[in-house]
Amino acid sequence: MCRLFGINAGTHEIHVDYWLVDAPDSILIESHRNPDGTGVGWFGADGTPHVDKQPRSAFTDTAFTQEAKSVDACTLITHIRAATTGHDAVENTHPFLFDGRVMAHNGGFGDLPAVEAQLGEYLSQVHGDTDSERYAALIAKFTADHGGDVGAGITAAAGWLADNVPLYSLNCLVAAPGQLWALRYPDQRALHIARRRVDPATGGVVTSSALASHTVQASEPTEVVIIASERIDDEADWRMLDPGELIHVGPDLSFTSRLAIDRPPAHLHLLDEPDPNVDTF
Repeated sequence: MCRLFGINAGTHEIHVDYWLVDAPDSILIESHRNPDGTGVGWFGADGTPHVDKQPRSAFTDTAFTQEAKSVDACTLITHIRAATTGHDAVENTHPFLFDGRVMAHNGGFGDLPAVEAQLGEYLSQVHGDTDSERYAALIAKFTADHGGDVGAGITAAAGWLADNVPLYSLNCLVAAPGQLWALRYPDQRALHIARRRVDPATGGVVTSSALASHTVQASEPTEVVIIASERIDDEADWRMLDPGELIHVGPDLSFTSRLAIDRPPAHLHLLDEPDPNVDTF
């Protein structure tokens, strides 16, 4: 399966290479099981969006580790891809950038022609073959329709897909400067949230557990909120989002949670059923 990872440090920049490279279950390690693409999207203190992605596994990309160590981010999303739709190409690799926001998706849905019809003029901004890029464009369209309210845009996009196309998961992360949104829907893919503290006085140790000692550097004590498909340590504070739950983490790292979608998909594909994209491509 694909893997999602997101972090929000609010207005503070931190070095993020631990989670990308050094953790026992890092993006680099996970890329062995998800070999079809690796991407990182982030915002630094100046709010400029950056996207760096390649249509190959991080473990075969000799530049990945060096690039990971150069990233200082306030807000970041990473994605490693196990392809279900679209060939291995940069345009099919997550994350995707729309209207100055970064988005990545873990899951799948079908009937892409219906989605394209719903996109209208936003379809011109889609360059690849994936359902995920169309999902990102749909979120951007509905966000614009709701006056720039990203949470409302995610809710509307996922709700439309839930009612109109066959799907098995719409789990996603969306990032903007100092802000991170996460949706888990329905209940076939996991998505967890936790809070950590980066403390330079103790060598940057966020937390120590039986699994790992998390070393992340920051110039001053910094709280971070992390969201991940898989728990990266065995600390007890991890919480799995409920099906249909939408989380928003703001620049001050306060977060809101609400049930964005309170109904099951109209056409749910179970994970042991054929890929819903087979009839489309």
